[in-house]
Amino acid sequence: MSIEIKVPELPESITEATLVNWHKNVGDHVNRDENLVDLETDKVVLEVPAPTSGMLKEIKVGDDATVTAGQVIAVLEEGEAVAAVSPPGGVSVTDAPVTSPTPGGAAVNTDVQPLAPSVRRLVDEHHLNPVEIPASGRDGRLTKADVLAYLDRSGGGSRSPVAVPPAPAPAGTREERRVAMSRIRTRIAERMIEAKATTAMLTSFNEIDMGAVIEIRKRYRDRFEKQHGVRIGFMSFFVRAAVKALKQHPIVNASVEGNEIVYHDYWDIGVAVSTERGLVVPVLRDADQLSFAQIERQIGEYANKARKGGLAIEDITGGTFTITNGGVFGSLFSTPIINPPQSAILGMHKIQDRAMVLDGEVRVRPMMYIAITYDHRIVDGRDAVLFLVAVKEALEDPARLLIDL
Repeated sequence: MSIEIKVPELPESITEATLVNWHKNVGDHVNRDENLVDLETDKVVLEVPAPTSGMLKEIKVGDDATVTAGQVIAVLEEGEAVAAVSPPGGVSVTDAPVTSPTPGGAAVNTDVQPLAPSVRRLVDEHHLNPVEIPASGRDGRLTKADVLAYLDRSGGGSRSPVAVPPAPAPAGTREERRVAMSRIRTRIAERMIEAKATTAMLTSFNEIDMGAVIEIRKRYRDRFEKQHGVRIGFMSFFVRAAVKALKQHPIVNASVEGNEIVYHDYWDIGVAVSTERGLVVPVLRDADQLSFAQIERQIGEYANKARKGGLAIEDITGGTFTITNGGVFGSLFSTPIINPPQSAILGMHKIQDRAMVLDGEVRVRPMMYIAITYDHRIVDGRDAVLFLVAVKEALEDPARLLIDL
């Protein structure tokens, strides 16, 4: 029996998606719940699993196409494989390319048409000649696995479904390279423009002596990891310090809706994570109720999901405040951009030894600049500065985080 594979219901407020990458070719056997294709929306990458085991009979929509909820993108033949199936353009498996054997038992294509969309995309992205790639697919077809294996052997290529920019032109030439923005990158651009256009952003700065936090991490690092199964990082300290400061200055945790200020009596902290597809901000729900270990564990899980494209829409919506860490890339100083509809964002930076005057003496201390960008429509400079001071005091004397002072 033939089963139509449709685009699933998309997250709220999202009307369309881009078909990024087919993981199966026409004629391939698939298992129930095995991922068939990746769909990229404005916010996350969705997987479309096989509803049952069978054979991929037909692919109706190729890579990079725009699709909508409920649209039929493929046909799956339930049960055992059938004799003839059709990829895009009506070419059947029985029209497979002619091949010749190789000493390794695989085959080298002498006629490479047609190629499945995912295979064609890889070949084009890496400027490969399909004739040179040994084919191991059914009836001698070239598969995506064949191309990836060829790239691994030749020392090039990427296993990421993200589009790879064309190779730079040879030295001395003057050429331009153009690559279409991904849907997520396009949405990020729109959000940045929206933030600039709809908020009155202003940034204030302070600096923190990170010596006390570094000492605690050094002293308890091994015991913490042994007991909780996760490493203790700086972000858990900053999340706890930020929550403490937000409770003291609730306007920083608020947002604007029309002519109203919405105060949030809960603390859902977004933590910016950089991925190959762009920046995403998964949210730690009720961060005030999380232990250091729970914070570190959730951040690690979110980071892994984000880099694999596995974040769900509920993972990245509804935050009340955001923390971003440019220090992991070496940034010493920056002005972060607000994540609407939030009204503020805290920026962490690189820890660097600097000469500081303490008690009349010059000492070398591990210092970090921190920044808060805030919406000056509702957050006054006083609240923003005092918020940074509260974060600074909590981190320079971390015992405050434990005894709530």
